[in-house]
Amino acid sequence: MVKVIALAATLLAGSASAFSPAANGRPSSAIAAEKSQSLPFMNRPALLDGSMAGDVGFDPLGLSNIDDVGIDLYWLREAEVKHARVAMMAVVGFLQVEIFGPAPGCEMATDPCQTDAFWQIWGAHPQYIAFGLIMIGIIEMISG
Repeated sequence: MVKVIALAATLLAGSASAFSPAANGRPSSAIAAEKSQSLPFMNRPALLDGSMAGDVGFDPLGLSNIDDVGIDLYWLREAEVKHARVAMMAVVGFLQVEIFGPAPGCEMATDPCQTDAFWQIWGAHPQYIAFGLIMIGIIEMISG
């Protein structure tokens, strides 16, 4: 019985340590401190100091260092979140048409395939697609 309790205590202590903050294992040398945690062969960008959630210094294109253009790092973060949400909605919309067919009452798109239904609408009424693209552009300009 004592062995079972000792084993349970060991397992619980091990699982609890998985949720505790990790010790900063960075070496004290200045050369190693400048390296990115995600890409150890690249230097860590100056603006990616770990203050944002999930920031481990991943910026292979150097987008965080384009201050002369006037783009803020926080704006880039918000744009990434917005485009990820739009991509998730696009996947849901694509799957909805693939599984259930085009929207009920849409006589122009009769094909159950998403891309074929799009081209059917484009062939019958391209102004609908153009209006949608114009509205997306206006929303993008307003939302910043």
